[in-house]
Amino acid sequence: MKVGFIGLGNMGLPMARNLLRAGHSVTVHNRTPGRAEQLAGDGAAVAGSASEAARGAEVVVTMLADDQVLRSVMFDQGALEAMAPGAIHLGMSTIGAPFSRGLAEAHAAAGQGYVAGPVFGRPDAAAAARLWVVAAGAAQYVETCRPLMEAMGRAVSVVSADPWVANVVKVTGNLMIACTIEALGEAFALQRKWGVEPRAFLDVINAALFQSPLYASYGALIADQKYEPAGFRLRLALKDTRLAMEAADAVSVPLPLASLLRDHFLAAVANGRGDMDWAVLALLAAENAGLGKTSP
Repeated sequence: MKVGFIGLGNMGLPMARNLLRAGHSVTVHNRTPGRAEQLAGDGAAVAGSASEAARGAEVVVTMLADDQVLRSVMFDQGALEAMAPGAIHLGMSTIGAPFSRGLAEAHAAAGQGYVAGPVFGRPDAAAAARLWVVAAGAAQYVETCRPLMEAMGRAVSVVSADPWVANVVKVTGNLMIACTIEALGEAFALQRKWGVEPRAFLDVINAALFQSPLYASYGALIADQKYEPAGFRLRLALKDTRLAMEAADAVSVPLPLASLLRDHFLAAVANGRGDMDWAVLALLAAENAGLGKTSP
């Protein structure tokens, strides 16, 4: 399949590489040209602009940081206009439901398809093609994109014919992960105050209670205080929490834990931790417990 791939960050670059490995013809574009050049040796064509990457593609894949960047790429930089009638935009970024709905309407007006396909997984999962894709859109567009999603992930969950529903699922899932990180941070602070070794506590609770890869991975980061390099930057977690609150506000659902997490994320950003892994949220619990300004 002829693919235009826009956005080659920590997630996008390995995702595009997996499309190349699956035999697709991929033209890549990134705001920082050096990222795109890394894929040239794998057989990718490098486009000088977003519109060039989109022109002639059967499917345009975007993996960008937020609504603002995606809006700039698709509208201001002309990627949507460059797409041919009948082409499909597979939006894999974590964005808000209102903007996703607006994208669906804009593509429909242009005679194009739109599938939302945000993913669960960190950069190591992206590199191993082990992402979990949450897809939504018209059935014919989802099926056209399925080989691409399967090349980048271990599973595809189709949740709705309305693309923006996938974005609601994604931000809600991220909110649940944030709640888990907060709970782990508070629990580890309590254990440390009582002299329990963090790894020993993690082994007990995960084996006895949860048996969860989520607890294993984030618990290990918190136990070892390993917050750099970031698999997922805390400032992006703040953005996603706000998106979850926006979705909740639209349908009158109170999210008291989201409000708490937003304030904790803001505190971490204010203390210079916005570009660290979002597991660094646990340091706030440690500091509130009087455990000191532990590094980082």
